[in-house]
Amino acid sequence: MNIALIAHDAKKRLMQNFCIAYRGILSKNDLFATGTTGRLIEEVTNLTVHKYLAGHLGGSQQLGAAIEHNEIDLVIFLRDPLTVKSHEPDINNVMTLCDMHNIPVATNLASAELLIKSLDRGDLEWREMYK
Repeated sequence: MNIALIAHDAKKRLMQNFCIAYRGILSKNDLFATGTTGRLIEEVTNLTVHKYLAGHLGGSQQLGAAIEHNEIDLVIFLRDPLTVKSHEPDINNVMTLCDMHNIPVATNLASAELLIKSLDRGDLEWREMYK
């Protein structure tokens, strides 16, 4: 499965810890991330992450294009709902595309853990029908 990992600045440390905790599951999949998040994940986990540009430099748009081309199976986006981002429309576009293309998306730690454990159990194998 192709998993996209995105985190707002205030949640990057949480994303690193999430990836450390679920390294075993994540290592069995292909990982994609916006630039800075991807680099930070690689630094603490030694996982290989395909890195798009930083989110505010177009990485969110690159991720959106991958979703539109059915190249992403799961999105984990740890977002900071309390801080307004200048590139918020790009992020909202990613969420809309996930809804349009039936891509499971988690926006907080609780839903991320549910999805990653579901992935490990094989509950997301239905995504293979879309490929």
